[in-house]
Amino acid sequence: MSGTDVGEELGARAARARALALLRIRSRALAVAILPAAVAVVLFAAAAQGHIGGAGWDAVRWSVACLAVLVLLVTVGVAGAVARARPAVSPTVAVTEEAAPDLYRLVRDLADRLDVPAPSAIALTPDCDSWLEDRTHPAAQPKSRAEPRALAQDFAAERRRRRVPAAPVLVIGSPFLWWMRVAELRAVLAPVVAGTAPSAHPDIAAARRFVRGLDAAVADASAAGAGPLRGLPLAFVGWVSRLLLRSCRSHAAEMERCVAASASMRAQGVDYGLRIVAQEQVGLAYAGWDRLLTRVALPAWRMGRWPSRLDAGVVSALTELSRRDRLAEGFASRLGERPACDLLEEPGTADEAASLLAARLFHGGPAESGPDWAPVDWQQYPEEVVDRKWRSEAARLHRVLDSLGVPPVSAAEPGGPTLARVMEHLAGPGGTGEELAAGISAEVAREEATAPPAGGGASAPRTSGGAEPDPLDLWGPDPLPLFPLQPPRTGTELLADHVAAMVCCAAVDTAGAAPGLDWLDGPALLVDGERRADLGTPVLSLVEDGDAGPLRNWLTDLGVRSDKPVRLV
Repeated sequence: MSGTDVGEELGARAARARALALLRIRSRALAVAILPAAVAVVLFAAAAQGHIGGAGWDAVRWSVACLAVLVLLVTVGVAGAVARARPAVSPTVAVTEEAAPDLYRLVRDLADRLDVPAPSAIALTPDCDSWLEDRTHPAAQPKSRAEPRALAQDFAAERRRRRVPAAPVLVIGSPFLWWMRVAELRAVLAPVVAGTAPSAHPDIAAARRFVRGLDAAVADASAAGAGPLRGLPLAFVGWVSRLLLRSCRSHAAEMERCVAASASMRAQGVDYGLRIVAQEQVGLAYAGWDRLLTRVALPAWRMGRWPSRLDAGVVSALTELSRRDRLAEGFASRLGERPACDLLEEPGTADEAASLLAARLFHGGPAESGPDWAPVDWQQYPEEVVDRKWRSEAARLHRVLDSLGVPPVSAAEPGGPTLARVMEHLAGPGGTGEELAAGISAEVAREEATAPPAGGGASAPRTSGGAEPDPLDLWGPDPLPLFPLQPPRTGTELLADHVAAMVCCAAVDTAGAAPGLDWLDGPALLVDGERRADLGTPVLSLVEDGDAGPLRNWLTDLGVRSDKPVRLV
């Protein structure tokens, strides 16, 4: 037996040992629950044999019996609540085998090489990570509309299937499919797919179900909205579940660590050398994806537009990074090889579905398109997002100036908003900008408060036909967005953004500049086709110090007229 096999076996044994420790915790909890019943049985048996008697023992015997019945009823109630609790399911986009036969074939071939069960299904997540997820809980299954006889047959088949734990679902980060090549994706997925072997072990599967059930019960107990009649029992179930979870925490963490170590050791025999290189692409993809979401997608989401090709955009972002950063040289040469997204029958449909799900997860957008929530492609981004963003922020800035009673600049043409009005207010006496920043913050808060909620009635687009539930319905009652990208902006940051937007509007309207898209920095001002990235410092000098000199020099260099009215939304 090789060293790799020995390491894998040791990891598997350690994982099973931790799983048995978790199951012993469950058994001890059950033993505590039936202890009063056992005592009651002993007392009644002793009384029947004449070992004890009298009124005192009768009172003790019936008191213990009543306590045993009460404890058993509570135990059944707690066990039922834990069994019914719906474990959280990661929001994903389902990928059927018809929509990606080559991808399923790659995963199955990988499972055969690793000698492990193949995952039961594949799903995409708008994140740079991949994992296995157990979705055998009934709440995670789509509701069937079959006839009663068919349902009975399905129930019988399900009972037979439960004797062998179902294989988990393979969740793949969608950016990987677009940035990675096919061989790199196979190498990265090898240790993930290898994890299906420990998942198939009955003890590990039972231990995971036990921990997930407790975690789901705690989540249900913490959910708001339950009345007193239902809230008190839920609170008790939550208390018991938290108590058991505290006992399980270290064993569960160590079990998962051992499972991961065992899977990693098993996968060393498959594309190990290529995996080292592919891990570099994982880190690079994560950096590009994070930059694309925070700098490019977030401004569009705030404008009621969602980029429908985020995964394709990450390729452009990383290609731009390779052009700018010498450390990334050579990465662009990989683009000549076959991308992993070719394993999908309709990559554009999958990209659109993952892009909409990303907007829901990271921004809280609605589940489907509408008049105020429309898709935008990258060619339309400068006009649909950048220009509208600048002009809407400039309009908000002047509305706040109007509310503060700031007069227009006398030298300006009458009847229009000008950049000179903003500059004179911030650079003049008493214009520290604090009052203006507070006004803008209040205006933004009011607009966000009156915005329609992120509805969950309709489903996101899918890679295959057929109606499916909203992927976030299985997550639970947590509010959207589940993963906010950025903390709330401060008043000074908002003011700087609005002043920069006003400057860009003036540059577009009076100096022939144009809105543009920078793949790494988002909205960009283009002058003669080149991006001007030096606007931030002059704007901050005006906003924070009240010094308009640097900005005036910047405007003069570009030929921007601050006294000319600009077009607003």
